[in-house]
Amino acid sequence: MSSVVKINVLTVPAEQREVLEQRFASRAGTVDSADGFEWFELLRPLEGTDQYLVYTRWRDEASFQAWMEGPMKAAHQHGGEGGERPKPAASGSTLWSFEVVQQAAPKQG
Repeated sequence: MSSVVKINVLTVPAEQREVLEQRFASRAGTVDSADGFEWFELLRPLEGTDQYLVYTRWRDEASFQAWMEGPMKAAHQHGGEGGERPKPAASGSTLWSFEVVQQAAPKQG
C-alpha cells in the first residue's frame, strides 16, 4: 500500500504571512502523534505567488480522515480569548491529494 500526500494550498495575503507562520509554530507537534502520520512541512512561497503549501504525508487515506475528523476538527473549533475564533490568516484554501508512486532518499553509509 502506498502512502498518501495531502497538500493544503493556502492563499495568504502578505500582511498575514507572519500570523500564519506563528499559528503553525504554536501548534508544532500536534500532528506528530496522529496514527498513520508520516511527514509535515509548511512551505513559504519565495516569489510569484501568495500561496503557502501545507504538505502532510500519511500511511493511508483512512489515517488522514481520522486526523481531519478528530484532532484537526477540534483544533479549528476552539475559540481564542473570550471564546471568539481568531480571523483566518488565509483568504482561501484548496486541498490536493496524491498517492506516492515513487520516492528517493539519500543513501546511508
